[in-house]
Amino acid sequence: MPAPRPSESAEAARAAALQAEFNEKKWVWVPDERDGYLAGWIHKEEGDFGQIVLKASGEIRTVPLYALDKMNPPKFDRVDDIADLTFLNKASVVNNLWLRFGSGNIYTYSGLFLIAINPYQSLPLYSDSIIQQYRNKRRDENPPHIFAVAERAWVNMGEERENQSILITGESGAGKTESTKKVIQYLAAIATDVHPSHSRSPTIGSSSSIAALPRSDSFRRGHTVSPSISSGSGSQLTARGRLGLLERQILQANPILEAFGNAQTQRNNNSSRFGKFVRITFAPDGSIAGANIDWYLLEKSRVVVRSEAERSFHVFYQLMVGGGALKETLLLGGGVEDYEYLNKSRREVDGVDDKEEWAALKGALDTVGFTAAEQLDLFRIVAAILHIGNIEITSARTDDAGMPDPSQAERVCHLLGIPVAEFIRAVLRPRTLAGREWVSQARTQRQALEELGALCKTLYEKSFGAIVDRINVALDRPSSKSTFIGVLDIAGFEIFEINAYEQLLINYTNEKLQQFFNHHMFVLEQEEYTREGIKWEYVNFGLDLQPTIDLIEASGNVIGILSCLDEECIMPRATDLTFTNKLHGLWAAGQENGHPGRTKYQPTRFDQGFIIKHYAAEVEYHTTGWLEKNKDPLNDNLTRVLAASSDRYVASLFAEYADAPTTPSGPGGPTNGFAAGKKRGIKKGAFRTVGQRHKEQLSSLMSQLQSTQPHFIRCIVPNSNKKPGRFDVPLVLEQLQCNGVLEGVRISRLGYPNRLPFVEFRQRYEVLTPGIIPRGYMDGREACRRMVKALELDEAIFKIGTSKIFFKAGVLAELEERRDLHLFEVFSRLQAVARMWTARRQMRKILHRAVAIRTIQRNARVYGELREWPWWQLYTKVRPLLAATRNDEELRKKEAELLLIKERAERDKQEREALETLKMSLEAEKRRVEEELEAERGLALDKDALLDRSKKREGELEDEVASLQSDLDTLDSQLDRMLKIQKESEEKHDNLRQMFDQAAEHLVRLEAEQKDWTTREADLNAELAAAQQEADVTRADLEELRKVGEELKNLALQREEDLARAKERTDVAVKELETKLETELRNG
Repeated sequence: MPAPRPSESAEAARAAALQAEFNEKKWVWVPDERDGYLAGWIHKEEGDFGQIVLKASGEIRTVPLYALDKMNPPKFDRVDDIADLTFLNKASVVNNLWLRFGSGNIYTYSGLFLIAINPYQSLPLYSDSIIQQYRNKRRDENPPHIFAVAERAWVNMGEERENQSILITGESGAGKTESTKKVIQYLAAIATDVHPSHSRSPTIGSSSSIAALPRSDSFRRGHTVSPSISSGSGSQLTARGRLGLLERQILQANPILEAFGNAQTQRNNNSSRFGKFVRITFAPDGSIAGANIDWYLLEKSRVVVRSEAERSFHVFYQLMVGGGALKETLLLGGGVEDYEYLNKSRREVDGVDDKEEWAALKGALDTVGFTAAEQLDLFRIVAAILHIGNIEITSARTDDAGMPDPSQAERVCHLLGIPVAEFIRAVLRPRTLAGREWVSQARTQRQALEELGALCKTLYEKSFGAIVDRINVALDRPSSKSTFIGVLDIAGFEIFEINAYEQLLINYTNEKLQQFFNHHMFVLEQEEYTREGIKWEYVNFGLDLQPTIDLIEASGNVIGILSCLDEECIMPRATDLTFTNKLHGLWAAGQENGHPGRTKYQPTRFDQGFIIKHYAAEVEYHTTGWLEKNKDPLNDNLTRVLAASSDRYVASLFAEYADAPTTPSGPGGPTNGFAAGKKRGIKKGAFRTVGQRHKEQLSSLMSQLQSTQPHFIRCIVPNSNKKPGRFDVPLVLEQLQCNGVLEGVRISRLGYPNRLPFVEFRQRYEVLTPGIIPRGYMDGREACRRMVKALELDEAIFKIGTSKIFFKAGVLAELEERRDLHLFEVFSRLQAVARMWTARRQMRKILHRAVAIRTIQRNARVYGELREWPWWQLYTKVRPLLAATRNDEELRKKEAELLLIKERAERDKQEREALETLKMSLEAEKRRVEEELEAERGLALDKDALLDRSKKREGELEDEVASLQSDLDTLDSQLDRMLKIQKESEEKHDNLRQMFDQAAEHLVRLEAEQKDWTTREADLNAELAAAQQEADVTRADLEELRKVGEELKNLALQREEDLARAKERTDVAVKELETKLETELRNG
């Protein structure tokens, strides 16, 4: 329902007032440490500094002019697309987001991006009616919404028969998981509309008012079994009432992945601790034909250790609270506080009922198709990890590890189906290969605990992978598959106080994704330039990030950080410090080499680490523990024991180690290379580091994304307190930088981000070029060409296409300012004419009033004179007697009138009788109508209530009219001030003209001096060329010395390695001789 007209007028008046206030001053954004940016206007400019008056406090600050950002006119407030802003700067971007967020709009476009801000409260934005609102609509027909992105992907897939992808990134707590579920919800709903023949069984309903919320309002809570609900008239089924089994399985895969892959963190109650790429495949008719899930970078270390304020994965707590009889089967007794892996950190989350979440998880497993035996296998792994955490390892006097109480180990072995003795021996005294013989090596307490922790992490990771594989089997359908829409949910760019190996991999991933976006963004941009016939030199903005990517991932002749780390992992006696020193030696400042990413690297001053210049910011990485994390070591003895498990599920998890029953195989073992040469079966467990696996996964992901048409969603955390309505500007600015939004803005500014169709440009700015365009029809392109010529615009800041005119950033703002000034002059003249007309009308009224007063005065004087005149007195007395002579004639007229009246009375009598008859019939009709009226009277009561509301609304509108009248008075006073300012501006213009003349004279003197300097420059260039030749000779000598030094260094390293190997062989021989000596002594 449209807003009442007075409200529209009030809004227009407020907009006009804001525009008038904006035109009075030169508004800018002032940087502020606490609030990010503050609005203010320039009071005075002195050289490179300006005195700025802050709008909020009136404080005057002296700020360098280069630090200020221009402010957009008020007409650009709350625009749906940030790319439409004429001044594309950080302050304007974050201010537009803040204004929209304050008015309840959590979604905003930024060119190809959709920015989604977590509201931390329930909003009615995801109901079936909203889905229908965005169905079959263009992007500009509705406000920004995540459904609009999903709809555009759906339409493009159908029209172009091309795979689509939706990339969702952001910090923890920004709402990535919820956004992913909303996209899947929308695709499932519209695919069901396209293919209505799905089974109409009771279905899982979706929440109608859930945004990116904390876990207490998670998506799965809205999924309850309920009958279909009508969304319109009649008994029409809603989209969720028509979901088939496949659609319900796709939706219910989310609760399973959340239980096993999500956890509570300091920033988010339901944080995804892994990345996933969900591909939903569609049949040629548009129905869903299946789905597939790929996962990345599971934070498996959370199983063993985490911050005190955080929890492990949800499934541990759900099993302990809601497991019931299943806990007895899994040998779990007591509560969360009885297990070492759970009781050292937070145990509960505010507003989350783990028992309800357990029921939702069980329901989801049933829906997806997990059998009771398969569910038991999953929870057996979870219980085994808890029991492993309770295994007590002690240290003897000889520092050897011991296990005084094997009861916990017995529980673990019972659940995993492995022998107790072999498990204990693999933990305390594993066998290692010494030469050609196997020897038992005692473990210390620390080594044993670390290996048990590594076992727990590997168990959970492999079980999680098996869960995803099982879900993929359930979601696969043997039907015709045409195209797919992929949804990528992955962690965004991260900068912490201490950035470890995981942050490098995440930031490396985001660097690749940002490169993909940069390339895609300007490919589309430059394709539009080509369609519009604009001359443009192609620029590959994806290459801007290539040096950083090469620095991290390069291999072969040009080595990168990950390859260097892999080399150190196989080197004997390598440590984190040697790895760091090797990096410094390769790329430290001042070292000259041909590596493309050398400029992006710099060492840290004090800590053990290095700094990389990413697209978002410089990040300092600490390399402590990197070698162990990259090798991901695992006890080979434990893997062989688990591979031989009597439990089919456990054995399948470690099937890759089953080929080597007599030799160890494991990632990162110290004898891995030797074992690989001895046994053919060991190749399956060959050394593959975490970095290598991640590079392979990322390469596969990028290949898939490059074969799709991408869409981008960037999720934002508005504040770190999870409070609704709060907007922390510095925090949002940091995320915009990390998410690549500001990088996209930077790229946009290099092109022509502002564009208008010819018709719109002519309608809006023709007022600035009166008389340029003749009456009648004229081609839009020619009209725009004449207008820009009349506006005296530089050809470098605009381009005219075939249907649009393109502008550099900031040009439209200048045109808007010129238009506002012109309209101000026009309306000023109009107001002057209107005031002249009203003044003249008032003057005419005063003149007419004076003439009337004089006429009245003249008549009064005449009456005063006649009142005392005798003849006038006689006339007034005789005048009544003059009527007696006319009485006879009037009597005859009356008699004639009486006859006519009698005839009329006779006719009236007859008519009255006829009317009496009619009256009787009408009374009968009246009684019938009264009965009908009584029936309608009940309905009239509603109309009375409506009338009362209308009267109340009328009163409100009258109040609003009064407020508008006061606003009008304010505008009149502002107009007077503007006239005064205009006069001052004219005086200032005259002063500037005089200064310009003086500057022109000074310029002539400078040109003469320039000629002298040109002559001196030629002489210096000649001297410089000679010095350059000498430097080239010196550089060549230096290069030869460097090569000799490298050869000597390599020779020294090789000799050190030979010595190390000789020492190892000697140690092994000594151990063999000692063993033989002990044997001979025992035999002797």
